[in-house]
Amino acid sequence: MTIYTGKDYQDVSRKAANIMSAQIIMKPDAVLGLATGSTPVGMYAQLVEWYKKGDLDFSKVTSVNLDEYKGLSGDNDQSYRYFMNQNLFDHVNIDKERTFVPDGLEEDSDKACAQYNEIIRKTGGVDMQLLGIGGNGHIGFNEPGAAFEKETHCVDLTESTIKANARFFESMDEVPKQAYTMGIKNIMAAKNSPHGNGNFQGRSPVQFPVRTDHTECSGIYSAASSGSHGCGR
Repeated sequence: MTIYTGKDYQDVSRKAANIMSAQIIMKPDAVLGLATGSTPVGMYAQLVEWYKKGDLDFSKVTSVNLDEYKGLSGDNDQSYRYFMNQNLFDHVNIDKERTFVPDGLEEDSDKACAQYNEIIRKTGGVDMQLLGIGGNGHIGFNEPGAAFEKETHCVDLTESTIKANARFFESMDEVPKQAYTMGIKNIMAAKNSPHGNGNFQGRSPVQFPVRTDHTECSGIYSAASSGSHGCGR
């Protein structure tokens, strides 16, 4: 595993953006697997900056996101579709018809998951999958110990997650109780995987390990990091 260090969150975000932008430059029609949460915000901001300078072209890029809350529409400001629009899609020349997020409004879980698996297959496979690693090691909504053979599936959110999200909604009744998430099998099929972990307060770490061909990993860490704390969402 190769470790790259950065002096702070901004430096780490720039290095992660370098990895992602290199993928886009080398393969303009790349399929990018994207993630939400606090960890990648700086990376997205850097990509937008480079796009505005004319250094990047997203016109042929396809994207698939890791997950979405069941029951939320894309225009709900707590949905992951909304997050992606606000942090990336609305600011670059990506074709939104080729940006995919699980359908949170599909009530039939089996149908929603089958449709998303088919979308991923039709893209030809993810070239680079960005991941956020939670404080307890969760990836997407896959908790530690999740079966590796699972593809996109519906998960019941833990009570702690529901309570933590309550502050974003007017009442507990509005807080999503389930979510659709790519499974570990989907994620492991990606050719490259930058991962992120970071609660960027104090000396919490930032990391973006990069898996290449399922055998070799690289990591980008804040030089001030001293442990593995924080939330990748």
